[in-house]
Amino acid sequence: MGTKTVPVTITRKAISKKQRALEILNRLQHLYPDATCSLNYSTPVQLLVATILSAQCTDERVNKVTPALFARFPDAASLANADLAELEDLVRSTGFYRNKAKNIQAACRMIVTEFNSVVPNQMEQLLKLPGVARKTANVVLAHAYGINAGVTVDTHVKRLSNHLGLTKHTDPVRIEQDLMKLLPQQDWENWSIRLIYHGRAICKARSPVCIACELADLCPDANKPAALG
Repeated sequence: MGTKTVPVTITRKAISKKQRALEILNRLQHLYPDATCSLNYSTPVQLLVATILSAQCTDERVNKVTPALFARFPDAASLANADLAELEDLVRSTGFYRNKAKNIQAACRMIVTEFNSVVPNQMEQLLKLPGVARKTANVVLAHAYGINAGVTVDTHVKRLSNHLGLTKHTDPVRIEQDLMKLLPQQDWENWSIRLIYHGRAICKARSPVCIACELADLCPDANKPAALG
């Protein structure tokens, strides 16, 4: 008489937070194998500008704005010398356009004068640029230079990392620190990009589809509408 095999199901209680993070990462890689940066760009400075514009704005909207913007001002020098009113008009539909235009121009002027017109590839130098915090710097380093210096924490990553019980913080810098301890460095940006895809497709802020979520058994907030709202 054969021995009956009992399937083992991974549960939140059975594994540590780090093991859970790694299992989530593994599943995300299988769910979104071709996930990549959603912003359209050709050069590091264009990626920098697009990322600045993406603050409190969808990547889809940014991608509608940047073709005309980059056709008119394709590099750091042209952006640094642009007429500010024209620059504002080109980025107007991304929201907060005056502040974004001012920061883009100031950042490009610094790139021209202090970095020989080349976007720096070091975190501490990027953070000196106006309008650039760790989120933007992480995106530029990862996608323009292939450097995983940290974990990009946007609104999706912030929200889902909390739902998944991987952090209790709301400050992006502290969330990033928590995630860096749980994930292999080579997968820091890999994690962010795929979690963003999952946030758009399944774990939406207003209407999460827990019943269809392949991370539900690893998520403390799964099927808790109040927690997910």
